Amino acid sequence: MTRLKLSDIADEKPVKLTIEVPARLHSDLVAYGVVINGGNTSGAPTPEQLVAPMLARFIATDRSFAKARRAAQPG
Repeated sequence: MTRLKLSDIADEKPVKLTIEVPARLHSDLVAYGVVINGGNTSGAPTPEQLVAPMLARFIATDRSFAKARRAAQPG
């Protein structure tokens, strides 16, 4: 079984954000959604559904960011 970094996609109240990504990245996001869905294209998460949890995971695991954020907090 493939161990992916993204395992759960929370359904939260969205904030609209418009971005442009390269076509290759879009294709990779589509493929990632299919893999997360067990290889089935039907019902696979869309790139739009994947971007937020991927960014959240990236930020949550960025140790340098966490350290800088703690240092910047007044206290």
